Amino acid sequence: MKHTSDRTAVFETIPIRKAVWMQIVPAIASQMIALLYNLADTYFVGMLNEPRQTAAITVVYSSFLMLTAISNLFGVGGASALSRALGRKNPEDARQIASISFWGGLACSIVFSLLFLAFAHPVLVLCGATADVYDIAFGYALWVVVIGGPGTILNTLLANLVRAEGSAAAASIGVSMGGILNIILDPFFVLPQFLGLGAVGAGIATAVSNLAAAAYFLIYITARRENTIVNIHPAPLRYTGKFIRAILTIGFPSAVQYALTVVAVAAQSRFVSQYTTEAMAALGIVKKLDQLPLYFSIGVSSGLLPLLAYNYSSGNQQRRRSAFRFGTTVSFLFSLLCLIVYEIFAPGLSSLFISDPLTIAYSAGFLRRMVTAMPMMSVCYPMIIQFQAMGKFKESLVCSVIRKGVLDIPLLFLMNSLLGLYGCMWVQPIVDTSSLIAAAAFYFSLKKREGI
Repeated sequence: MKHTSDRTAVFETIPIRKAVWMQIVPAIASQMIALLYNLADTYFVGMLNEPRQTAAITVVYSSFLMLTAISNLFGVGGASALSRALGRKNPEDARQIASISFWGGLACSIVFSLLFLAFAHPVLVLCGATADVYDIAFGYALWVVVIGGPGTILNTLLANLVRAEGSAAAASIGVSMGGILNIILDPFFVLPQFLGLGAVGAGIATAVSNLAAAAYFLIYITARRENTIVNIHPAPLRYTGKFIRAILTIGFPSAVQYALTVVAVAAQSRFVSQYTTEAMAALGIVKKLDQLPLYFSIGVSSGLLPLLAYNYSSGNQQRRRSAFRFGTTVSFLFSLLCLIVYEIFAPGLSSLFISDPLTIAYSAGFLRRMVTAMPMMSVCYPMIIQFQAMGKFKESLVCSVIRKGVLDIPLLFLMNSLLGLYGCMWVQPIVDTSSLIAAAAFYFSLKKREGI
Protein backbone atom coordinates (compact mmCIF):
# COMPACT_ATOMS: atom_id res chain seq x y z
CA MET A 1 0.00 0.00 0.00
CA LYS A 2 1.13 3.55 -0.70
CA HIS A 3 3.19 4.82 2.20
CA THR A 4 1.14 6.96 4.61
CA SER A 5 3.65 9.84 4.61
CA ASP A 6 3.41 10.05 0.80
CA ARG A 7 -0.37 10.08 0.92
CA THR A 8 -0.60 12.72 3.63
CA ALA A 9 2.17 15.08 2.47
CA VAL A 10 -0.45 17.50 1.16
CA PHE A 11 -1.88 17.66 4.68
CA GLU A 12 1.39 17.92 6.60
CA THR A 13 4.48 19.16 4.75
CA ILE A 14 3.63 20.83 1.43
CA PRO A 15 3.58 24.67 1.76
CA ILE A 16 0.12 25.75 2.78
CA ARG A 17 -0.87 27.81 -0.27
CA LYS A 18 0.34 25.09 -2.62
CA ALA A 19 -1.47 22.46 -0.56
CA VAL A 20 -4.71 24.48 -0.65
CA TRP A 21 -4.45 24.93 -4.43
CA MET A 22 -3.71 21.20 -4.86
CA GLN A 23 -6.90 20.39 -2.97
CA ILE A 24 -9.30 23.07 -4.18
CA VAL A 25 -8.41 23.32 -7.90
CA PRO A 26 -9.53 19.75 -8.75
CA ALA A 27 -12.56 20.16 -6.49
CA ILE A 28 -13.50 23.47 -8.15
CA ALA A 29 -12.95 21.96 -11.60
CA SER A 30 -15.28 19.07 -10.85
CA GLN A 31 -17.90 21.46 -9.46
CA MET A 32 -17.65 23.63 -12.59
CA ILE A 33 -18.21 20.56 -14.76
CA ALA A 34 -21.14 19.57 -12.56
CA LEU A 35 -22.53 23.08 -12.98
CA LEU A 36 -22.08 22.90 -16.74
CA TYR A 37 -24.12 19.75 -17.01
CA ASN A 38 -26.84 21.29 -14.83
CA LEU A 39 -26.77 24.32 -17.10
CA ALA A 40 -26.78 22.04 -20.13
CA ASP A 41 -30.20 20.63 -19.21
CA THR A 42 -31.67 24.14 -18.97
CA TYR A 43 -29.75 25.41 -22.02
CA PHE A 44 -30.76 22.68 -24.44
CA VAL A 45 -34.33 22.50 -23.14
CA GLY A 46 -34.46 26.31 -23.42
CA MET A 47 -33.53 26.02 -27.11
CA LEU A 48 -36.98 24.52 -27.62
CA ASN A 49 -38.36 27.95 -26.56
CA GLU A 50 -41.18 26.27 -24.64
CA PRO A 51 -41.43 27.80 -21.15
CA ARG A 52 -43.37 24.82 -19.79
CA GLN A 53 -40.44 22.50 -20.58
CA THR A 54 -38.03 24.76 -18.67
CA ALA A 55 -40.61 25.17 -15.90
CA ALA A 56 -40.80 21.36 -15.55
CA ILE A 57 -37.07 21.16 -14.83
CA THR A 58 -37.47 23.93 -12.26
CA VAL A 59 -40.20 21.95 -10.48
CA VAL A 60 -37.98 18.85 -10.16
CA TYR A 61 -34.92 20.77 -8.99
CA SER A 62 -35.85 20.65 -5.32
CA SER A 63 -36.32 16.85 -5.42
CA PHE A 64 -32.97 16.50 -7.18
CA LEU A 65 -31.35 18.46 -4.33
CA MET A 66 -32.51 15.77 -1.90
CA LEU A 67 -30.07 13.40 -3.60
CA THR A 68 -27.24 15.71 -2.53
CA ALA A 69 -28.63 15.80 1.00
CA ILE A 70 -28.45 11.99 1.23
CA SER A 71 -25.01 11.94 -0.37
CA ASN A 72 -23.70 14.51 2.12
CA LEU A 73 -25.09 12.55 5.06
CA PHE A 74 -22.52 9.85 4.39
CA GLY A 75 -20.14 11.65 2.00
CA VAL A 76 -19.33 14.78 4.03
CA GLY A 77 -19.67 12.94 7.34
CA GLY A 78 -17.55 10.04 6.12
CA ALA A 79 -14.92 12.33 4.57
CA SER A 80 -14.52 14.33 7.78
CA ALA A 81 -14.32 11.21 9.95
CA LEU A 82 -11.88 9.57 7.51
CA SER A 83 -9.52 12.58 7.41
CA ARG A 84 -9.60 12.93 11.19
CA ALA A 85 -8.73 9.22 11.52
CA LEU A 86 -5.75 9.76 9.23
CA GLY A 87 -4.77 12.79 11.32
CA ARG A 88 -4.71 10.46 14.35
CA LYS A 89 -2.45 8.08 12.31
CA ASN A 90 -5.11 5.36 12.28
CA PRO A 91 -5.58 4.18 8.65
CA GLU A 92 -7.50 1.05 9.67
CA ASP A 93 -10.26 3.17 11.21
CA ALA A 94 -10.28 5.25 8.02
CA ARG A 95 -10.84 2.14 5.89
CA GLN A 96 -13.71 0.99 8.08
CA ILE A 97 -15.31 4.45 7.98
CA ALA A 98 -15.13 4.48 4.16
CA SER A 99 -16.91 1.12 3.88
CA ILE A 100 -19.68 2.08 6.30
CA SER A 101 -20.20 5.39 4.47
CA PHE A 102 -20.47 3.69 1.09
CA TRP A 103 -22.98 1.04 2.08
CA GLY A 104 -25.02 3.49 4.14
CA GLY A 105 -25.26 5.85 1.17
CA LEU A 106 -26.20 3.04 -1.22
CA ALA A 107 -28.98 1.76 1.05
CA CYS A 108 -30.44 5.24 1.57
CA SER A 109 -30.30 6.01 -2.16
CA ILE A 110 -32.40 2.97 -3.03
CA VAL A 111 -34.94 3.72 -0.29
CA PHE A 112 -35.27 7.36 -1.39
CA SER A 113 -35.77 6.46 -5.06
CA LEU A 114 -38.57 4.04 -4.18
CA LEU A 115 -40.25 6.53 -1.82
CA PHE A 116 -40.15 9.26 -4.44
CA LEU A 117 -41.72 6.94 -7.01
CA ALA A 118 -44.52 6.15 -4.58
CA PHE A 119 -45.25 9.78 -3.71
CA ALA A 120 -44.22 11.56 -6.93
CA HIS A 121 -47.59 13.21 -7.60
CA PRO A 122 -48.07 15.04 -4.29
CA VAL A 123 -44.37 15.94 -4.13
CA LEU A 124 -44.27 17.49 -7.61
CA VAL A 125 -47.54 19.35 -7.08
CA LEU A 126 -46.22 20.69 -3.78
CA CYS A 127 -43.12 21.89 -5.65
CA GLY A 128 -45.22 23.91 -8.08
CA ALA A 129 -46.15 21.46 -10.86
CA THR A 130 -49.30 22.74 -12.55
CA ALA A 131 -51.47 20.62 -14.84
CA ASP A 132 -49.65 22.20 -17.78
CA VAL A 133 -46.23 20.93 -16.77
CA TYR A 134 -46.87 17.90 -14.52
CA ASP A 135 -46.43 15.13 -17.12
CA ILE A 136 -43.16 16.60 -18.36
CA ALA A 137 -41.90 17.10 -14.80
CA PHE A 138 -42.74 13.51 -13.87
CA GLY A 139 -40.95 12.16 -16.94
CA TYR A 140 -37.85 14.20 -16.11
CA ALA A 141 -37.97 13.19 -12.41
CA LEU A 142 -38.42 9.50 -13.25
CA TRP A 143 -34.98 9.53 -14.83
CA VAL A 144 -32.99 11.96 -12.66
CA VAL A 145 -34.42 10.97 -9.25
CA VAL A 146 -35.69 7.39 -9.49
CA ILE A 147 -33.48 5.65 -12.06
CA GLY A 148 -30.40 7.86 -11.88
CA GLY A 149 -30.71 8.79 -8.20
CA PRO A 150 -28.43 6.07 -6.78
CA GLY A 151 -25.77 6.96 -9.35
CA THR A 152 -25.97 10.64 -8.43
CA ILE A 153 -25.64 9.88 -4.72
CA LEU A 154 -22.74 7.44 -5.08
CA ASN A 155 -20.93 9.72 -7.53
CA THR A 156 -20.81 12.59 -5.02
CA LEU A 157 -20.29 10.36 -1.97
CA LEU A 158 -17.32 8.47 -3.41
CA ALA A 159 -15.76 11.69 -4.70
CA ASN A 160 -15.82 13.04 -1.13
CA LEU A 161 -14.21 9.89 0.27
CA VAL A 162 -11.49 9.76 -2.39
CA ARG A 163 -10.73 13.46 -1.86
CA ALA A 164 -10.58 12.92 1.91
CA GLU A 165 -7.46 10.77 1.64
CA GLY A 166 -5.68 13.43 -0.44
CA SER A 167 -6.55 12.17 -3.94
CA ALA A 168 -8.31 15.33 -5.09
CA ALA A 169 -7.35 14.89 -8.76
CA ALA A 170 -8.83 11.38 -8.95
CA ALA A 171 -12.06 12.63 -7.37
CA SER A 172 -12.21 15.46 -9.90
CA ILE A 173 -11.79 13.09 -12.85
CA GLY A 174 -14.80 11.02 -11.82
CA VAL A 175 -17.16 13.94 -11.26
CA SER A 176 -15.92 15.72 -14.40
CA MET A 177 -16.31 12.63 -16.56
CA GLY A 178 -19.98 12.38 -15.63
CA GLY A 179 -20.54 16.06 -16.35
CA ILE A 180 -18.81 15.99 -19.73
CA LEU A 181 -20.78 12.91 -20.76
CA ASN A 182 -24.02 14.69 -19.78
CA ILE A 183 -23.13 17.70 -21.93
CA ILE A 184 -22.40 15.42 -24.90
CA LEU A 185 -25.62 13.42 -24.52
CA ASP A 186 -28.02 16.32 -23.84
CA PRO A 187 -28.47 17.64 -27.42
CA PHE A 188 -29.00 14.12 -28.80
CA PHE A 189 -31.78 13.35 -26.34
CA VAL A 190 -33.37 16.82 -26.15
CA LEU A 191 -33.36 18.54 -29.55
CA PRO A 192 -35.99 17.83 -32.24
CA GLN A 193 -33.41 17.22 -34.99
CA PHE A 194 -32.24 14.18 -32.99
CA LEU A 195 -34.43 12.15 -30.57
CA GLY A 196 -36.50 15.21 -29.64
CA LEU A 197 -37.47 14.06 -26.14
CA GLY A 198 -37.30 17.54 -24.58
CA ALA A 199 -36.99 17.75 -20.80
CA VAL A 200 -37.46 13.99 -20.45
CA GLY A 201 -34.47 13.49 -22.75
CA ALA A 202 -32.41 15.77 -20.52
CA GLY A 203 -33.36 13.53 -17.60
CA ILE A 204 -32.19 10.43 -19.47
CA ALA A 205 -28.84 12.09 -20.26
CA THR A 206 -28.36 13.07 -16.60
CA ALA A 207 -29.21 9.59 -15.30
CA VAL A 208 -26.86 7.83 -17.73
CA SER A 209 -24.03 10.25 -16.94
CA ASN A 210 -24.26 9.93 -13.16
CA LEU A 211 -24.48 6.15 -13.31
CA ALA A 212 -21.37 6.14 -15.51
CA ALA A 213 -19.50 8.38 -13.05
CA ALA A 214 -20.45 6.10 -10.14
CA ALA A 215 -19.15 3.13 -12.16
CA TYR A 216 -15.84 4.97 -12.68
CA PHE A 217 -15.34 5.39 -8.93
CA LEU A 218 -16.18 1.75 -8.24
CA ILE A 219 -13.66 0.62 -10.87
CA TYR A 220 -11.04 3.09 -9.59
CA ILE A 221 -11.38 1.93 -5.98
CA THR A 222 -11.37 -1.76 -6.94
CA ALA A 223 -8.32 -1.40 -9.20
CA ARG A 224 -6.38 0.53 -6.52
CA ARG A 225 -7.56 -1.45 -3.51
CA GLU A 226 -3.93 -2.06 -2.46
CA ASN A 227 -3.06 1.65 -2.66
CA THR A 228 -6.11 3.44 -1.30
CA ILE A 229 -7.71 3.94 2.08
CA VAL A 230 -11.17 4.08 0.49
CA ASN A 231 -12.61 0.62 1.02
CA ILE A 232 -16.03 -0.59 -0.19
CA HIS A 233 -15.81 -4.20 0.98
CA PRO A 234 -18.81 -4.99 3.23
CA ALA A 235 -16.72 -6.77 5.90
CA PRO A 236 -16.19 -3.60 8.01
CA LEU A 237 -19.96 -3.22 8.39
CA ARG A 238 -19.59 -5.16 11.62
CA TYR A 239 -17.94 -2.02 13.01
CA THR A 240 -20.90 0.18 12.10
CA GLY A 241 -21.84 0.78 15.73
CA LYS A 242 -18.34 2.06 16.46
CA PHE A 243 -18.24 4.67 13.69
CA ILE A 244 -21.79 5.52 12.64
CA ARG A 245 -22.13 8.26 15.25
CA ALA A 246 -18.94 9.99 14.06
CA ILE A 247 -20.15 9.83 10.45
CA LEU A 248 -23.74 10.95 11.01
CA THR A 249 -22.93 13.62 13.59
CA ILE A 250 -21.02 15.58 10.94
CA GLY A 251 -23.00 14.46 7.91
CA PHE A 252 -26.35 15.29 9.47
CA PRO A 253 -25.98 19.12 9.49
CA SER A 254 -24.86 19.06 5.85
CA ALA A 255 -27.75 16.78 4.91
CA VAL A 256 -30.18 18.96 6.86
CA GLN A 257 -28.94 22.05 5.03
CA TYR A 258 -29.68 20.46 1.65
CA ALA A 259 -32.95 18.94 2.83
CA LEU A 260 -34.07 22.36 4.05
CA THR A 261 -32.85 23.82 0.75
CA VAL A 262 -35.37 21.49 -0.87
CA VAL A 263 -38.10 22.96 1.31
CA ALA A 264 -36.95 26.53 0.62
CA VAL A 265 -36.66 25.99 -3.15
CA ALA A 266 -40.02 24.22 -3.26
CA ALA A 267 -41.63 27.04 -1.28
CA GLN A 268 -40.12 29.68 -3.54
CA SER A 269 -41.26 27.76 -6.63
CA ARG A 270 -44.73 27.50 -5.12
CA PHE A 271 -44.90 31.26 -4.54
CA VAL A 272 -43.63 32.05 -8.04
CA SER A 273 -46.01 29.52 -9.66
CA GLN A 274 -48.91 31.72 -8.49
CA TYR A 275 -47.84 34.30 -11.07
CA THR A 276 -47.00 33.06 -14.59
CA THR A 277 -45.36 30.11 -16.34
CA GLU A 278 -42.76 32.56 -17.71
CA ALA A 279 -41.87 33.58 -14.14
CA MET A 280 -41.40 29.91 -13.21
CA ALA A 281 -39.17 29.38 -16.24
CA ALA A 282 -37.20 32.51 -15.30
CA LEU A 283 -36.69 31.22 -11.76
CA GLY A 284 -35.29 28.01 -13.21
CA ILE A 285 -32.81 29.96 -15.34
CA VAL A 286 -31.70 32.11 -12.40
CA LYS A 287 -31.29 29.05 -10.19
CA LYS A 288 -28.80 27.80 -12.76
CA LEU A 289 -26.94 31.10 -13.15
CA ASP A 290 -26.54 31.80 -9.45
CA GLN A 291 -25.07 28.34 -9.03
CA LEU A 292 -21.74 29.49 -10.53
CA PRO A 293 -20.48 31.25 -7.37
CA LEU A 294 -22.26 28.67 -5.20
CA TYR A 295 -20.59 25.71 -6.91
CA PHE A 296 -17.25 27.51 -6.81
CA SER A 297 -17.59 27.96 -3.04
CA ILE A 298 -18.68 24.34 -2.64
CA GLY A 299 -15.58 23.29 -4.59
CA VAL A 300 -13.33 25.40 -2.37
CA SER A 301 -15.02 24.04 0.76
CA SER A 302 -14.88 20.42 -0.42
CA GLY A 303 -11.18 20.77 -1.12
CA LEU A 304 -10.55 22.41 2.25
CA LEU A 305 -12.47 19.83 4.31
CA PRO A 306 -9.75 17.12 4.42
CA LEU A 307 -7.02 19.71 5.10
CA LEU A 308 -8.98 21.26 7.95
CA ALA A 309 -10.08 17.94 9.45
CA TYR A 310 -6.63 16.34 9.29
CA ASN A 311 -4.79 19.30 10.83
CA TYR A 312 -7.43 19.86 13.51
CA SER A 313 -7.19 16.20 14.53
CA SER A 314 -3.37 16.17 14.44
CA GLY A 315 -3.19 19.36 16.52
CA ASN A 316 -1.67 21.64 13.87
CA GLN A 317 -4.09 24.54 14.38
CA GLN A 318 -1.85 27.14 12.75
CA ARG A 319 -1.83 25.21 9.47
CA ARG A 320 -5.61 24.72 9.70
CA ARG A 321 -6.20 28.45 10.24
CA SER A 322 -3.89 29.42 7.37
CA ALA A 323 -5.61 26.98 4.99
CA PHE A 324 -9.02 28.26 5.98
CA ARG A 325 -8.11 31.94 5.55
CA PHE A 326 -6.53 31.44 2.13
CA GLY A 327 -9.32 29.22 0.80
CA THR A 328 -12.05 31.56 2.04
CA THR A 329 -10.33 34.55 0.43
CA VAL A 330 -10.31 32.75 -2.92
CA SER A 331 -14.01 31.92 -2.54
CA PHE A 332 -14.96 35.49 -1.59
CA LEU A 333 -13.05 37.19 -4.42
CA PHE A 334 -14.65 34.94 -7.04
CA SER A 335 -18.16 35.60 -5.71
CA LEU A 336 -17.47 39.34 -5.77
CA LEU A 337 -16.48 39.09 -9.43
CA CYS A 338 -19.71 37.18 -10.17
CA LEU A 339 -21.76 39.86 -8.41
CA ILE A 340 -20.32 42.58 -10.64
CA VAL A 341 -20.71 40.62 -13.88
CA TYR A 342 -24.25 39.46 -13.11
CA GLU A 343 -25.46 42.92 -12.18
CA ILE A 344 -24.12 44.38 -15.44
CA PHE A 345 -25.01 41.59 -17.88
CA ALA A 346 -28.18 40.04 -16.36
CA PRO A 347 -30.43 40.31 -19.49
CA GLY A 348 -27.74 38.98 -21.82
CA LEU A 349 -26.96 36.05 -19.56
CA SER A 350 -30.65 35.19 -19.27
CA SER A 351 -31.08 35.28 -23.06
CA LEU A 352 -28.50 32.51 -23.39
CA PHE A 353 -31.10 30.06 -22.13
CA ILE A 354 -34.31 31.20 -23.81
CA SER A 355 -35.47 33.80 -26.35
CA ASP A 356 -38.89 34.51 -24.85
CA PRO A 357 -38.80 38.28 -23.98
CA LEU A 358 -41.05 38.07 -20.91
CA THR A 359 -39.04 35.20 -19.43
CA ILE A 360 -35.81 37.14 -20.02
CA ALA A 361 -37.23 40.24 -18.30
CA TYR A 362 -38.29 38.22 -15.25
CA SER A 363 -34.95 36.39 -15.17
CA ALA A 364 -32.84 39.56 -15.26
CA GLY A 365 -34.83 41.11 -12.40
CA PHE A 366 -34.59 37.93 -10.32
CA LEU A 367 -30.87 37.52 -10.91
CA ARG A 368 -29.90 41.06 -9.95
CA ARG A 369 -31.62 40.63 -6.59
CA MET A 370 -30.59 37.08 -5.72
CA VAL A 371 -26.90 37.44 -6.60
CA THR A 372 -26.38 39.98 -3.82
CA ALA A 373 -26.37 36.98 -1.46
CA MET A 374 -23.26 35.46 -3.02
CA PRO A 375 -20.46 37.28 -1.12
CA MET A 376 -22.03 36.30 2.21
CA MET A 377 -22.55 32.73 1.04
CA SER A 378 -18.94 32.47 -0.19
CA VAL A 379 -17.68 33.01 3.36
CA CYS A 380 -20.49 31.27 5.22
CA TYR A 381 -20.17 27.97 3.35
CA PRO A 382 -16.46 27.44 4.18
CA MET A 383 -17.18 28.39 7.81
CA ILE A 384 -19.84 25.68 8.08
CA ILE A 385 -17.45 23.20 6.44
CA GLN A 386 -14.80 24.14 9.00
CA PHE A 387 -17.18 23.33 11.85
CA GLN A 388 -17.84 19.96 10.19
CA ALA A 389 -14.12 19.33 9.76
CA MET A 390 -13.61 20.01 13.46
CA GLY A 391 -16.46 17.70 14.45
CA LYS A 392 -18.54 20.57 15.86
CA PHE A 393 -22.08 19.27 15.53
CA LYS A 394 -24.02 22.06 17.24
CA GLU A 395 -22.30 24.91 15.41
CA SER A 396 -22.58 23.34 11.96
CA LEU A 397 -26.20 22.32 12.52
CA VAL A 398 -27.37 25.73 13.76
CA CYS A 399 -25.64 27.61 10.93
CA SER A 400 -26.98 25.14 8.35
CA VAL A 401 -30.53 25.46 9.66
CA ILE A 402 -30.35 29.26 9.68
CA ARG A 403 -28.93 29.32 6.15
CA LYS A 404 -31.67 27.04 4.84
CA GLY A 405 -34.65 26.45 7.03
CA VAL A 406 -36.14 28.49 9.81
CA LEU A 407 -36.08 31.89 8.07
CA ASP A 408 -36.90 31.13 4.44
CA ILE A 409 -40.61 30.39 4.52
CA PRO A 410 -41.63 33.16 6.97
CA LEU A 411 -39.56 35.61 4.90
CA LEU A 412 -41.22 34.41 1.69
CA PHE A 413 -44.63 35.23 3.11
CA LEU A 414 -43.41 38.59 4.39
CA MET A 415 -41.50 39.69 1.28
CA ASN A 416 -44.20 38.43 -1.08
CA SER A 417 -46.82 40.47 0.79
CA LEU A 418 -44.60 43.58 0.87
CA LEU A 419 -42.98 43.53 -2.57
CA GLY A 420 -44.81 40.84 -4.55
CA LEU A 421 -43.01 38.55 -6.97
CA TYR A 422 -39.65 40.35 -6.80
CA GLY A 423 -39.79 40.45 -3.02
CA CYS A 424 -39.38 36.66 -2.98
CA MET A 425 -35.94 37.13 -4.55
CA TRP A 426 -34.64 39.15 -1.58
CA VAL A 427 -35.10 36.24 0.81
CA GLN A 428 -31.76 34.54 0.07
CA PRO A 429 -29.59 37.62 0.66
CA ILE A 430 -31.28 38.19 4.04
CA VAL A 431 -30.87 34.53 5.05
CA ASP A 432 -27.21 34.26 4.01
CA THR A 433 -26.33 37.43 5.91
CA SER A 434 -28.01 36.08 9.04
CA SER A 435 -26.20 32.73 8.74
CA LEU A 436 -22.82 34.42 8.29
CA ILE A 437 -23.34 36.49 11.45
CA ALA A 438 -24.19 33.32 13.40
CA ALA A 439 -21.19 31.42 11.99
CA ALA A 440 -18.80 34.24 12.89
CA ALA A 441 -20.19 34.40 16.44
CA PHE A 442 -19.77 30.64 16.89
CA TYR A 443 -16.22 30.67 15.54
CA PHE A 444 -15.00 33.46 17.78
CA SER A 445 -16.66 31.77 20.74
CA LEU A 446 -14.83 28.51 19.95
CA LYS A 447 -11.57 30.37 19.45
CA LYS A 448 -11.90 32.00 22.86
CA ARG A 449 -13.04 28.83 24.61
CA GLU A 450 -10.69 26.26 23.03
CA GLY A 451 -7.86 28.43 21.72
CA ILE A 452 -8.17 26.98 18.24
